Amino acid sequence: MDCKIREWRTDDAKSLATLLNNKKILGNLRDGLPFPYTEKDALYYINSMIGADKNSVFAFAIECGGEVVGSIGVFRQQNIHFRTAELGYYIGEKFWNNGITSSAVKQVCDFVFENTDIIRIYAEPFARNLASCRVLEKVGFVCEGTLRANAVKNGVVEDMKMYAKIKEN
Repeated sequence: MDCKIREWRTDDAKSLATLLNNKKILGNLRDGLPFPYTEKDALYYINSMIGADKNSVFAFAIECGGEVVGSIGVFRQQNIHFRTAELGYYIGEKFWNNGITSSAVKQVCDFVFENTDIIRIYAEPFARNLASCRVLEKVGFVCEGTLRANAVKNGVVEDMKMYAKIKEN
């Protein structure tokens, strides 16, 4: 399925709220997102991404066939890690297993490497999230190891994987 990444628009709020009202998705994201996730929550997020520092935050809607199906972002780190960025993404459940996420991850990495001085993009999926690990591997991320007992999600101590992609010269 063809998809593209594009800047967020305020009229995406309803679609975003619909996507994030799914505990299967929230169970694989960091804490801090409310449930239920409202259009007001979505609008707040969208406006914060639109107004974010364009040299540090690269946040996009994932669109297929004119419909927002997910979200993806790359976030520059600080201090000695200023040329490193963290990748995060999710896709609506009804769009899983169609290659959309892999395409979006490739697109955002290409964008960041071609338009910034960032040299390393990393992601830390939960070790149990095999689909996310496969997405990263398909687009050239290398698993650098397991971060044992690295997080607590929904009261469960979780291992995470460290994946990274380095800008090629």
